[in-house]
Amino acid sequence: MFRASPTARLLIASQAPGTKVHETGLSFNDPSGDRLRAWLQLDRDTFYDESRVAIVPMGFCYPGRLPNGGDAPPRPECAPLWRARLLALMPLIRLTLLVGSYALNHVLGRGAMTAQVRDFRARLPRYFPLPHPSWRTTAWERRNPWFGHELLPALRMAVAAALAD
Repeated sequence: MFRASPTARLLIASQAPGTKVHETGLSFNDPSGDRLRAWLQLDRDTFYDESRVAIVPMGFCYPGRLPNGGDAPPRPECAPLWRARLLALMPLIRLTLLVGSYALNHVLGRGAMTAQVRDFRARLPRYFPLPHPSWRTTAWERRNPWFGHELLPALRMAVAAALAD
């Protein structure tokens, strides 16, 4: 489950489609998508405009549920098999948002999520690391006020620049 176009300028690299996305067939069509769009200050029409915004998760399909609840992690074979092939078809990508630990670790290598996100300036202009926008991030944001004060304004400027014609 992905959205891509050869004209896309912004790439959102996430983990894997969740339950609600699996049910509706639309990436980030859930509360985490609402939060991500708020972080980016993008309306739904812009966010889902494939000609401008590509959404390519590390896992291309719904991975199922864990025995104790929650969505399973992305299938490990998906990104190595398909990601580079798909990205090669999108030559105009200006900025890639790495959303969540799976995307961060796949692209940047293993590391603590908070440290990778806090070091966002070192990854620009190509990448912008972000936590996953799930409800669990609410407490993390309170413990890391720099996210709202420093990162979000920089994120919004980088996204606007990437989408500018």
